[in-house]
Amino acid sequence: MGGLDALRQFNLLTWLREERQSRKLILFIVFVALLLDNMLLTVVVPIIPSYLYSMDESTDVVRNSSLPRQQDSPQSFQSIISLYDNTVRLSDLNSTPRTVDPMPSTPAAAGLPQNSSDCPKSTNKLLSENVKVGMLFASKATVQLIANPFVGPITNRIGYQLPIFVGFCIMFISTIMFAFSSSYSLLFVARSLQGVGSSCSSVAGMGMLASVYTDDEERGHAIGIALGGLALGVLVGPPFGSVMYDFVGKTAPFLILAFLALFDGALQLFVLQPTKVTPESQKGTPLLTLMKDPYILIAAGAICFGNMAIGMMEPTLPIWMMETMCARKWQLGVAFLPASISYLIGTNIFGTFAHKMGRWLCALIGMIGVGISVICVPFARDIYGLILPNFGVGFAIGMVDSSMMPIMGYLVDLRHVSVYGSVYAIADVAFCLGFALGPSIGGSIAESIGFPWLMTIIGVVDVLFAPLCLFLRNPPGQEEKIAILMDSNCSVKTRSYSTQGTYYQGEDMDPEYDDYD
Repeated sequence: MGGLDALRQFNLLTWLREERQSRKLILFIVFVALLLDNMLLTVVVPIIPSYLYSMDESTDVVRNSSLPRQQDSPQSFQSIISLYDNTVRLSDLNSTPRTVDPMPSTPAAAGLPQNSSDCPKSTNKLLSENVKVGMLFASKATVQLIANPFVGPITNRIGYQLPIFVGFCIMFISTIMFAFSSSYSLLFVARSLQGVGSSCSSVAGMGMLASVYTDDEERGHAIGIALGGLALGVLVGPPFGSVMYDFVGKTAPFLILAFLALFDGALQLFVLQPTKVTPESQKGTPLLTLMKDPYILIAAGAICFGNMAIGMMEPTLPIWMMETMCARKWQLGVAFLPASISYLIGTNIFGTFAHKMGRWLCALIGMIGVGISVICVPFARDIYGLILPNFGVGFAIGMVDSSMMPIMGYLVDLRHVSVYGSVYAIADVAFCLGFALGPSIGGSIAESIGFPWLMTIIGVVDVLFAPLCLFLRNPPGQEEKIAILMDSNCSVKTRSYSTQGTYYQGEDMDPEYDDYD
């Protein structure tokens, strides 16, 4: 009976208020925020290319069926638009009608399996979707790229709670717009609006974790778990979107995400109390100063080029699969499943293990792994052939992200003032730059020289960038901070921030944030 009475007396809201300062609960909130953000980011990957192609096809059919028959002179000619090869033919109105072979005339289309309802009718039209889809996907990252330099300093002034809640509100509006938008322009606005919400959520969330997890090993582990939320969103998004779109429709997956976003918003409202403004106790290093730090730039570059590979694949791989494999709608999202699963595995393993092996080495190996894996992607001949290279891409990017994100915090502790909003704004800028340039440039390159050459180019770039991670092996610190760390008379438990490991100096005192557990 005692257990039953305790259950009756349990009040969820009271428990949430009492546990408000718990680091684990804050970590869970950031985890859920990143999960929903990246589910919305990736759920559109299998939906948008097929949806836009269907819209364009329907528009062309309606336009051609509504064209009036022209009664011209006997010598006049009439233009006939072919939905198969996207060409225009001239037909003499006085000539005897002939049966036209409806087989596609382009070489790429000729090589597709016939008698399949999943094969696109117009390969040229399909290839032209690369740029359109790429620009739509890149709009979110581009807007987020612009917003990050403003969000970072704002978090230093008003705290992390209010920005992360504002991010939730914007994400909710964007999700509803995705559900009910039926034109390219409205989808573009919804995707762009998502970039503002993502900027608030990711910058404030990472900064909040770095501020409550001051121990560098614990911080790496916490950020690894938070990146697991990002990975889980990337994991669930494409297959969830493709299956729901194929069997239920476009609106359903976004309405489900909107419902989950309401849960996250309620949790933030009760735990974080976003109405309170809690600025940082000390003034952070200016954003421009951090951007001039070569070590921060190297870490940001690794994040950018590593994620640019998957950013290029998102809009171009589904179209390439439709062109060469006649892939069904649900297969367009399932193809990303190996990369998502391996990214989840990689971030959880190397969130802790990278601290022991050296985060610089983990990032170096990861960049080489990304380059080799993406070069192997175009060799696949069916969806099963994509499993191994996509798994390698996701695992390698997980190695890069789980090692470089904590290093950004270490570099600020070692070389600047320990205020984290601006440095994680830079990290998010790097992340967004990869997902902005990747789809926009990748779509144009794929249309011009083909998907295989696109993968070769980004693979070579990643391999060539990898040796720069050697500079992060033992970055120098500011003289005054080194003096503090080396002062054996310091009464506070201090540590040397080496990316290869950590050792303590000074008196052994309890960690500052043990009360939050």
